[in-house]
Amino acid sequence: MTPLNQVEGRAIPLGLKNIDTDVIIPAHWLKTTTREGMGRGAFESLRADPDNLFDRPEYRQAPILIAGDNFGCGSSREHAAWALGDLGIRVVIAPSYSDIFSGNAVKNGILPVVLPQAAIDRLLEVAATDPVRIDLEHQTVTTPFQDRFTFEIDPFRKMCLLEGLDEISLTEKSDAAIGAYEDRLDAERPWMRAVVG
Repeated sequence: MTPLNQVEGRAIPLGLKNIDTDVIIPAHWLKTTTREGMGRGAFESLRADPDNLFDRPEYRQAPILIAGDNFGCGSSREHAAWALGDLGIRVVIAPSYSDIFSGNAVKNGILPVVLPQAAIDRLLEVAATDPVRIDLEHQTVTTPFQDRFTFEIDPFRKMCLLEGLDEISLTEKSDAAIGAYEDRLDAERPWMRAVVG
């Protein structure tokens, strides 16, 4: 997972409430176990409109998405985070999220920023013409117009994003301790090695 600290760029000003995982990535895209190409199906129903935000030149490759309340509700599919990541989204800013989506986002290197609706409204206004900057280390969202919003994040999630640690790489950080534990068990219970092989 790529570490995330500062993200700056155009933000897709979606602003819609209750965007569920079926909207983020429709069910017919769930036949794969790979993340590559999932961005093509992201927001498929919204992108059917020729004038959709996602395909406008100014928002192509935008690393930030600004959404409404209850983003990522619905089914618990991790494919939603995969689709956002493949679309290039590194940060989603919304007033609230589904708990499962929020967890899946972090595990896939996407920062879910929670801000009050007044801040969202201001960011939607700025995003129409200018970039937005997120600083995870300092937990701030800023604009070129001196707007500054702070957000909270669980310290463990923050550390995982800053260091680029998913569950596997987090476990690998304890490789030496795991090896020492297994060596100690081998010494204390040598008969187990014969059973396990």
